[in-house]
This record gives sequence, structure tokens and C-alpha cells, in this order.
Amino acid sequence: MRITSAIALMALALLAGCSDDRHDERLRQAGPRPSLAALLKVADVGLGERKFGRCAGCHKNNPNAPDFGGPNLYGIYGRPMGQSSPTFGYTAALRNAGGKWDAATLDAWIDNPRAVVPGTSMQFAGVPDPLDRADIIAYLKSRSPTAETATPRPAKAR
Repeated sequence: MRITSAIALMALALLAGCSDDRHDERLRQAGPRPSLAALLKVADVGLGERKFGRCAGCHKNNPNAPDFGGPNLYGIYGRPMGQSSPTFGYTAALRNAGGKWDAATLDAWIDNPRAVVPGTSMQFAGVPDPLDRADIIAYLKSRSPTAETATPRPAKAR
């Protein structure tokens, strides 16, 4: 039992080292009590792509990919809510919500979809960390050819 526990702890330590996303450093760069705009300035598209993995069980994000459990999110940034896929069966609540998928709406949605659109069928607990959400938003924006230039990837720390 002790050997199994030791191996598990070593594996966790190795994984922690592999997932260095400079979270705390980037959060400090954003300033105290950072706004969404400040978080987006330190957001990392590559990390957002990795963090999008928790969404990828239901959503694809490639041109011409089919809808899966949720609509394909390629090109979603800046588009009207509940209308990006002609083949996905959006709830009436989402179709009638109005608005578009901009940074503020995506931030609120990724945090708690049911708070943004009561009646949505999306079953997702949300992403509580605001910097993680900013990374995902930067990635979604980068996958939207019609959006303004995506947030650039910060240089790696040396």
C-alpha cells in the first residue's frame, strides 16, 4: 500500500510540473482584482486550447466538423447566440436569448451557463477560475476567422 501511495504522489508531482501554465504569474500581471479585459491581456491561446479539452467531450471546434453533444464552436466568437449551427437543436431559451458570443457573454456562460440562459439544456458545472475562462475565450476567438485578431500568445518565461 505504501508503494502504491508513493507512486501516486510521484505521478501527481510529475503531472503538476508538466502543467505549468504560469497561472499565478499571469494573474499577478493582470493586477489586483483584475477585470475580464485585464485577464484577456494575459490569456494564452495555447493554454486555452488545452483547457478547451473539458469542453471537447460535447463540442468540436474545427471547420466543417459535425455537431456532437453540443454545436460545433468553430467561428462562434462574435456570432449571435443560439444560431451558429443550422443543424443543432438549440433550446428555445437559447434561440430567444438575444445577444452575441462576445468575451463578456462567453465569460459568464463558461462560468455558469444556466445563470446566463435559464432553460438551457447544457449540462456543465462551469469553470470557476476566471483566468482559465480567459484562456478558453482567447482560444475560441482564435478559432473564429471573422473575429478581430485573436489575443496573442504571451512569450514563454525563461
